[in-house]
Amino acid sequence: MAGLGLPGGSEAGLQEGAEEAKPAPTQEDEDACSDYGSRDKPGSALGRAVPDGSVLFPDIFRTDHLLFYERFKAYQDYILADCKASEVKEFTAEYLEKVLEPSGWQAVWRTNVFEVLVEVVDVEYSALKAVVQLCEPFLCESQVSTFTLECMQELLELKERRIPLQELWVVYDESGDFDQTALAVEHVRHYDILEHRVPSGLVADYHNYLSQCEELYRKFLNVRNNISSSDSDSEMENVSMVEGLKLYEKVEHLKQKLKLIENPLLRYVFGYQKYSGLQAKGQRPTGIKITHVVSSTVMASLLQSLIRDKLCPESCGEELEIQFHNDPLAAVNACYEGDTVIICPGHYVVDGMFCIADSIEIEGYGLPDDIVIEKQGKGDNFVDCTGANIKISNLKLVQHDAVEGILNVHQGKTTLENCVLQCETTGITVRTSAELLMKNSDLYGAKGAGVEIYPGSTCTLLDNGIHHCKEGILIKNFLDEHFDIPKISMANNMIHNNEGYGVVLVKPTVASDVKDASAEGTTGYAQSTQSSDERAHEEGFREELPECVADELELYKQAEISEGNHEIVSELGAASAKKSQMHRKRLSELGITEADDNLMSQEMFVSIVGNQFKWNGKGSFGTFLF
Repeated sequence: MAGLGLPGGSEAGLQEGAEEAKPAPTQEDEDACSDYGSRDKPGSALGRAVPDGSVLFPDIFRTDHLLFYERFKAYQDYILADCKASEVKEFTAEYLEKVLEPSGWQAVWRTNVFEVLVEVVDVEYSALKAVVQLCEPFLCESQVSTFTLECMQELLELKERRIPLQELWVVYDESGDFDQTALAVEHVRHYDILEHRVPSGLVADYHNYLSQCEELYRKFLNVRNNISSSDSDSEMENVSMVEGLKLYEKVEHLKQKLKLIENPLLRYVFGYQKYSGLQAKGQRPTGIKITHVVSSTVMASLLQSLIRDKLCPESCGEELEIQFHNDPLAAVNACYEGDTVIICPGHYVVDGMFCIADSIEIEGYGLPDDIVIEKQGKGDNFVDCTGANIKISNLKLVQHDAVEGILNVHQGKTTLENCVLQCETTGITVRTSAELLMKNSDLYGAKGAGVEIYPGSTCTLLDNGIHHCKEGILIKNFLDEHFDIPKISMANNMIHNNEGYGVVLVKPTVASDVKDASAEGTTGYAQSTQSSDERAHEEGFREELPECVADELELYKQAEISEGNHEIVSELGAASAKKSQMHRKRLSELGITEADDNLMSQEMFVSIVGNQFKWNGKGSFGTFLF
């Protein structure tokens, strides 16, 4: 499926060659990460990695650490550019012809069954395959003992010695002559579909749209051919022309949907909200609310503690109806509006996804490390939230073999407190018009961003740890006229040991007229003190916050602004001012000179105080320009 063989992902996705931001990179830095670094510079600019296993394979180039931004830049600038879906393989082949050495390099050929050292003697660019031969001495590691030299020779003969490029890991060469070859093979290896980085629901939608489009286009061709073969100007022909126009419009509409999915940038910017249409059950017909208790086994001592702390009428003020479950997923699925789920200590393995559409509370009874919910089996999401007011606390969520993030807030408000999230692809995603309050939690391991913040969302992060991810926090582009500005509060978070930036802002390359407009509004945001307008916007937003959160923010604001906080506030403020200037310009073009205050208060509410940014690979803050 060429249309979905597109890089970018994620992810997860949806993980891209960033325009280096502040501080500006040196030429040496650019050469180290660019696909088109200086070939005159002696030595390899890439790192080396020691292959796992008992066989002493030679070291290989380390390329799997490339950031999503770095991959994206290669795809956008060098590989795909503005190609059509049907031209993906052709453009990729042309890119490989320019940068991939046709022979003379070694690689480790990896499959699910074996690894073997081979030498590349030719490359079939159009087929994305390499012609190889076994190296001497013969080096092979296998899960079974049957892969002898003779067996491997026979296997290669059956394959006509043609091996897919994505199954090759290029052997390290310190001369630097094969840097571009290693990077090119890595980019081929990261097609979305090959890496399962496109959600399964989106793949199904793509096939569905494509089938509809092909069927409508066949009908359109039949109508057009009937009209062209007829010489009469009859009423029937006029009807056929109208029918043809309607079919053409439907085809164009489906083509736009396909382009949105095919284009890695559009898929990344707009996102895919598969579960945004979840329907809430509402209250039970009987009107009662139930407390669901989850435990694999119920000991007498545990039951006594539960009754004392959570279930007795004195503690809750009313008689409770209780249901017992041994599976947290079954308990959540049984919930109606206002229910509570109490999960007792234990390690729970679930094969499925939590879809929470009602306002419920899920609470672990104990410390997060004692209450572990682990997702089993490959799937798109782990937790999807669309309820008006969802609370999750005292849990550890562990994700494996995922395509999308560990928790997605599509609609409503989700409060996450005292939780541990061990991620796989991206971490938490806060979609447009959704709200997240995350407190005293620890998030790590995301191959994309730890937290993704969409335009028009509200995100409050207090006293959290976000670490060992590709990026810490990613703020999606909000400068488009159709997007609303997000409201972001970050206080006393520890954002550290992420491979890229602590915080990344995605925004379009600014046109000259926008630059002129933004020059007026940027200066005020470069100061550490707030203007009266900024204070007014902040106070307006504080009124919307819960009292406890507003009080905490007030305390945090008294803390000294550390390095990184001021930089983020300045850049986000400048982008917000830019949005405001663009908005005023559009109103002026429409002849509107006086606008309603609410309409004009488009500046982003930003409260970034007391956060610590340490040991992030590219620094505390950066911007990705597309």
